[in-house]
Amino acid sequence: MTAAVVAATDTTALLRVAQMAEADRLSAVAGTPGIALMHNAGSAVAREIERRWSPRRVCVLCGPGNNGGDGFVVATLLSAAGWPVRVALLGARDRLKGDAAHHAALCPCGVEPLRPEAIGDADLVVDAIFGSGLSRALDPNVIQTLGRATAQALPVVAIDVPSGLEGDSGRSLGAVAAACTVTFTRKKPGHVLLPGRDLCGDVVVADIGTPAAVLDDLGIDTWENAPALWRDAMPRPLAAANKYTRGHALLCGGYPMTGAARMAARAAARAGAGLTSIAVPAIALPVYAAALTSIMVHPVARPGDLARLLADDRYNALLIGPGAGVTEATRRQALALLATRRAVVLDADAISVFAGDSGSLGRAIEGPCVLTPHEGEFARVFPVDGDKPARARAAARTVGAVIVLKGADTVIAGPDGRVIINTNAPASLATAGSGDVLGGFILGLLAQGMDAYLAAAAGVWMHGAAGAAFGPGLLAEDLPDLLPGVLRQLDG
Repeated sequence: MTAAVVAATDTTALLRVAQMAEADRLSAVAGTPGIALMHNAGSAVAREIERRWSPRRVCVLCGPGNNGGDGFVVATLLSAAGWPVRVALLGARDRLKGDAAHHAALCPCGVEPLRPEAIGDADLVVDAIFGSGLSRALDPNVIQTLGRATAQALPVVAIDVPSGLEGDSGRSLGAVAAACTVTFTRKKPGHVLLPGRDLCGDVVVADIGTPAAVLDDLGIDTWENAPALWRDAMPRPLAAANKYTRGHALLCGGYPMTGAARMAARAAARAGAGLTSIAVPAIALPVYAAALTSIMVHPVARPGDLARLLADDRYNALLIGPGAGVTEATRRQALALLATRRAVVLDADAISVFAGDSGSLGRAIEGPCVLTPHEGEFARVFPVDGDKPARARAAARTVGAVIVLKGADTVIAGPDGRVIINTNAPASLATAGSGDVLGGFILGLLAQGMDAYLAAAAGVWMHGAAGAAFGPGLLAEDLPDLLPGVLRQLDG
């Protein structure tokens, strides 16, 4: 697998909570003290509020830590600009420490206890109670206070994350939805994983003065999916190219469920494979042949027929799973594909046939391999706990393959620990056959020689972009014909 294709300073990088804390520490070592970072953070939040709203009554809810310190800066700046500001604090003011105590002392606003009544007649609420490092459920008083803001339909601006949202996992521990979240330096995984992504509202990333050199020292290994990560690796045919130099994709088609493999084959061809073939049970040959034109169909009538196809090394990228059936025959065929050591995509039933047997699967994978499970298929093969990136990382390490753990927040994990989280998938992609098309997109890119990890990330993003281009009423069979428009966008 290739090295990371973008620098840690790229805006697609995601910082885990511990990495952000280390960035603050290293920034102080480099000459930007915590007091200045906190002032910069609060100033960024105040600017965003002034950009979005005209002056109105504001209630700033502050916690006992650094997130609360950011809130005191916001209160100070908005008050100085003429906004009516109330501040409610969780805990005693004289128990604040460090940078938070410094900025609380500078705040001219009166401070009252944090409780539901503090919301009062506010028109806007700033949630500065807890940041992304919280790992316990919110206490009832905080839940009731934030609930009062929601009950009064007040817009909430969250600092870093909505209080009660885990920064690394996106898991809610009692968070309420914000209209806007202002975070600092880079997003965190919790901003893009569900349900965190929905709870954060509009996410604004503010520069608070973290030096670029600090980011390079953090060992960043998580990114939000975007063309910047893989555009330079996308296959582009040369003027002298022909169909053979663009790769030959081979799929195993199922029966009687034939639609899934047919959609995957068309997707591979649309993604740029020079030739696409599909090997099908002899009984299904008339169905496939009648439905496919530019796709070559090969009958598999005898046990040795698939082996004879695989003996031709011009088939350089292989896929099995869509419509295959959870059978011993599917398992044997999957193992035969993996034994070629060529690029292989395992999807759907070709993953489920290894239920409870990830060890055999891992031993069989010797070449580039991408697995594209949804949550149910994943759980059958990989009984691991943790948040979505952690589970995908563990599975990728276990079998030595790229894992595409599908969903509205699809996670692409490599065996080396790198993770990309996708955010552009519209809800309309939740339709039968959509995942089969995704497997075909990735297959088409692999056939053209693209690195497996980057091909998976690119295929997932293009899949989302194609779905978004269609809008409501999308059917999976629409997706392959939408891909040329996405590719034109990328070339542009």
